[in-house]
Amino acid sequence: MSPARQVLINLPLLTALAGCGGGLIAPEGPASNAFLNKVNAACGKLSIGTQTIDYLLDVDSNDVTFLDETAKLGAGEMDPAAYREAINGFYPAGNNAAAIDCVIAQLSG
Repeated sequence: MSPARQVLINLPLLTALAGCGGGLIAPEGPASNAFLNKVNAACGKLSIGTQTIDYLLDVDSNDVTFLDETAKLGAGEMDPAAYREAINGFYPAGNNAAAIDCVIAQLSG
């Protein structure tokens, strides 16, 4: 099972444990999993903040924000500009531009 799929399966538990009260709701299903797997394959070694994308998509990272925002982008619930703003707002450390550009590029094709 892919790391992204494991996180989607465990997202309700992670959300409850984080005390988010349902504020993080990533789209689920085959299309969302396919997009997250595509992002992981193409962009996994690039960094957001201080972590690589493949780590942020792993269930062991305990970070559901990147997964949630990326799933919303892939599902069309968020446009690329809003995605860039959300990621840079939550992960201000480091240079996120290359990683964000790579994730957005996965929308086309």
